[in-house]
Amino acid sequence: MPLGLSDDHQALAESVREWARSLGLPALIRAAESEKAPTYGGLWPEIVKQGLHLIAVPESLGGGDGTVLDLAVALEAAAAEMVPGPLLGTAVAATALGVVGAAAPVLDEVASGASLGLASLGSQSQHVTLTSRGSLTGEALSYDGAGATSHLVGAIDEQGEESWWLVPAAAVDAEPVAGLDLSRRVARLRLDVGVDEAEVMRLPEVTSGAVRRLLVTLAAAEAAGLASWCLSTAVAYAQVREQFGRPIGSFQALKHLMAEMAETVEAITASAWDVAASFEGDEAQARFATSVAATHVFDGAVSVAQSCIQVLGGIGFTFEHDAHLYLRRAASLRALVGDSAEAAVALAEQAAAGVRRQLRVDLEGLDDVRTMVFDVVAGIVAAEDRRAALVETGYLMPHWPAPYGIGASAVEQLVIDEELAAAGVERPDLKIGGWAAPTILAHGTDTQRERFLGPTLRGEISWCQLFSEPGAGSDLASLATRATRVEGGWQLTGQKVWTSLAKEADWAICLARTNPEVPKHKGITYFLVDMTSTGIDIRPLREMTGDTLFNEVFLDSLFVPDECVVGEVDGGWTLARTTLSNERVAMASARLDASVERAVSLAANGLSESDRVRVGHAVALATTCAQLGARSTVRRLAGQGPGAESSVAKLLGVRSRQDASELVVELQGRALLSDPEAMAEDLHEMLLTRCLSIAGGTTQVLRNVVAEQILKLPR
Repeated sequence: MPLGLSDDHQALAESVREWARSLGLPALIRAAESEKAPTYGGLWPEIVKQGLHLIAVPESLGGGDGTVLDLAVALEAAAAEMVPGPLLGTAVAATALGVVGAAAPVLDEVASGASLGLASLGSQSQHVTLTSRGSLTGEALSYDGAGATSHLVGAIDEQGEESWWLVPAAAVDAEPVAGLDLSRRVARLRLDVGVDEAEVMRLPEVTSGAVRRLLVTLAAAEAAGLASWCLSTAVAYAQVREQFGRPIGSFQALKHLMAEMAETVEAITASAWDVAASFEGDEAQARFATSVAATHVFDGAVSVAQSCIQVLGGIGFTFEHDAHLYLRRAASLRALVGDSAEAAVALAEQAAAGVRRQLRVDLEGLDDVRTMVFDVVAGIVAAEDRRAALVETGYLMPHWPAPYGIGASAVEQLVIDEELAAAGVERPDLKIGGWAAPTILAHGTDTQRERFLGPTLRGEISWCQLFSEPGAGSDLASLATRATRVEGGWQLTGQKVWTSLAKEADWAICLARTNPEVPKHKGITYFLVDMTSTGIDIRPLREMTGDTLFNEVFLDSLFVPDECVVGEVDGGWTLARTTLSNERVAMASARLDASVERAVSLAANGLSESDRVRVGHAVALATTCAQLGARSTVRRLAGQGPGAESSVAKLLGVRSRQDASELVVELQGRALLSDPEAMAEDLHEMLLTRCLSIAGGTTQVLRNVVAEQILKLPR
């Protein structure tokens, strides 16, 4: 999915891409390969006409008066079409000046067609100092500003402290260098200019932190555009390129490679969106989002570009194909932003200091709704039985229709969540009942709804799920449990496995085959099974953790009356996949997964730098999973259906939990051998999370689903 989620942002992105596609940019870039200071066919004036570089500059200073998110959306689209030249450096420098309202005459020049250069930001190549005689002297690098026609914005070492200055390009000796990125040039800068010379200006309002955040934000937007192009290009090629008489996209190895690319692209896009959206908000939150993006976005973009070339094969290795241009740009962006390990350490330190990404949606202008919700929540807080009060008010499952919920809209659900959280009210977990009840609600009879829904909400009925079988796990439609018609109902015989809570549950939802003569998806019926019935044998299964959470359940001529059939006979497959059209909407928790929080606590107690890097990467991935959830929520608030981020969220979430639980154990080193009792909980979690990539559809099967249903690769 694109970075921008609103209709306006999607229209802006499409407008930029359509304009860029009309210019034949890859040919211009190749033609300029040997030029040290290329103009790319005089492209910059065309960019100026579009006003892309000034989108986030105030209108009073000649800009578009947009947000940094608006600018990020445009830069993502421009990068996807490989727009060359000094766009990124000028956008960062101009936006930095615009944020503090500095150098209005210079911005006027930029609005009229000049470009700006962005000098290196306190990096190892930064050797420019303010001398005692009042001169800026030394050498630096300028990325994306080799042909700057106006000014350079850069950091200067002033007695050990960084200060920011604006220097006219005419006063700087710039030597362009043709490097890896053919679409942009780096320049070696040599300065020896007096601070009292015309147009040399100190920028006291500009700070390295703000410019760094802006650079990472806009570079991340470009990385998202590059990665998106690489994925779509690989998929399009795999759909039509044939080998061994079949499209290569039908080969599972390539399906999985491109599904993994999709996971990475969605993660990159989510972080690029979040860091842009957070830029103008709370500074601590913005710094945290910046660290998350710098930790994984640029490595991810390089990885996706490399995988694109792998899918393309020999054609991708040719100079004439565009793929290498995207790999070159991605690698250059990574070098510009800096080592991801440094960002990971910074992120681990921020997390250890208690910072968590607070993902929120603007819910202003809802005073009447909030007042009503506040009053209802106050009644719930005062109630002797809070669960009963939640059920009676419909606030336990507010998205359900009355009388079980209140049919709350997406916005109303978020307001209810906020007010319940503020009042310290936690909803009880319905567990498997949260899967059973929506199906009964959507497809059951009035009698079934009356019989089961209220008691489930009140906790009087607990549920388990009799779906999986020894021969029907991820391929659930291959189930063999049979249901035979008898007087007054059905007789079920078969074996179910991996059934959680089977010994505790009062009722079960069960799938059984009622018609073996039709295709396997069409002969299945959905039953409600009383777990106290005769003919049920429950045998606990001891798992690798030592626990007995799962069970085998044997059904031997189990009688199920007709009134416990949900929906149509033979129509159970559709019911098994049911989710309500007004499914639950919620914002992701500010807390990280338990294992990531545990890793952060270990980091706070002192770890080596290499271990803090690993903790930072764990924090970044967990936060990105929350960012994916936030994007899904924003889409729902905009009245849109689920996007690709929903499809990859489980894959990334499983990876996050498994990797983090393993990291916690590894961080404690030899304690695993010398003091395992002290690590009992950590060891249990590490073993337990191994089931996550199996339960609910294995990771490998889900990647096939992403490849075929989202990427539209051939079966």
